[in-house]
Amino acid sequence: MTFFLILPSSSPHHPTLQPRYFVPFQQLRRQPTIVVDSTGLGAALTLAHWRGAATPTPLRDDTSAGSVLRALRHPHTPGLAAAAVTANHFDVDGFVGVWALLNPALALQHEDLLRLVATLGDFRELDWQHPQARQALQLVCWLNAEEKTRFYEPFGAPARRRREDEASAEKFAWFLPRFGDILQNPEPGRAVWEPEYSRVLQAVAVLHSAATTVRRYPQIGLTVVRTPEPLPYYALFSASRGTDMVLSLYDGQRYEFEYKYSTWIDLESRPTLPRLPLDTLAARLNALEATPRRWTHDGITDTGPLLRLSGKGLTKAQRYADPDQRPLYASSIPAEVLEQEVVRFFEAAYAGVEPRRYWSWAEIRAVSA
Repeated sequence: MTFFLILPSSSPHHPTLQPRYFVPFQQLRRQPTIVVDSTGLGAALTLAHWRGAATPTPLRDDTSAGSVLRALRHPHTPGLAAAAVTANHFDVDGFVGVWALLNPALALQHEDLLRLVATLGDFRELDWQHPQARQALQLVCWLNAEEKTRFYEPFGAPARRRREDEASAEKFAWFLPRFGDILQNPEPGRAVWEPEYSRVLQAVAVLHSAATTVRRYPQIGLTVVRTPEPLPYYALFSASRGTDMVLSLYDGQRYEFEYKYSTWIDLESRPTLPRLPLDTLAARLNALEATPRRWTHDGITDTGPLLRLSGKGLTKAQRYADPDQRPLYASSIPAEVLEQEVVRFFEAAYAGVEPRRYWSWAEIRAVSA
């Protein structure tokens, strides 16, 4: 599908600039183009938090949308005058970045809220003390619900025998002209966003109740959440802000460990430790496991590697979905023992490794070796 979606826009600093417009990713080289939350040869300007992306140093941010918002406040950035904007996939962070470039004045007016939306969309983290936290959740829930209802779930394009960079253009075409209205007044979209919104708030109440305990191991960047039942990510990961690994311990000796997305990208706000392969940890757990099931894990270059007691293999879409939407199996290992094994593994593996910013994949693999 080839089209140009042209939207009225002007820079708050340079109102005479021609309006920006969205183009599908395949059209990147047909005109000077700003690439958001992606990388591509021939980009006039890259605004992405992907590891190793060519985002100008002054514009680096935890989210790609954050880099866009920084760029809008630095209007003389080389390449920012390009009129075309693209991304090679659709997600909350990338969409917010693209939309902000097409609607700069309104984006800067709502900058704090858009930063919350992008962070929640990518890292599943939200500061519930922030006065705009609930509005950010409403907007993300609206985006999620409309995406699934009208198109397909995240990482669902391959199952439909489609390329994400092609299929996602249809999502941008639908969302770009509509998001501004819902940003300024989420109430007309209540019927769309409220089901997931209510589910998350109920989970947040459980997270903050006596039924849940949260332990943090800052020296290894681990948060351990012990709670009765699996929770949606938007609740679960809010307890892990400032750390990069989460071990979830549920009743019935059901467990999951996950590396957060914050160690897949170049995080700007704080140093991080590099990801480590989980083979050795999985082997140790399998040696302790008395059930027929085996501990399996994803590779470190996956966006959110899971370590879990495996049943049928999960698709990428299932792994990305909330923990309460996939099967979890009972282990023979007591929760206290599992936590000790996980903490012991990372304390030993990270001994002598200093956290820092901007790890390359080559450096990460070297630490692993």
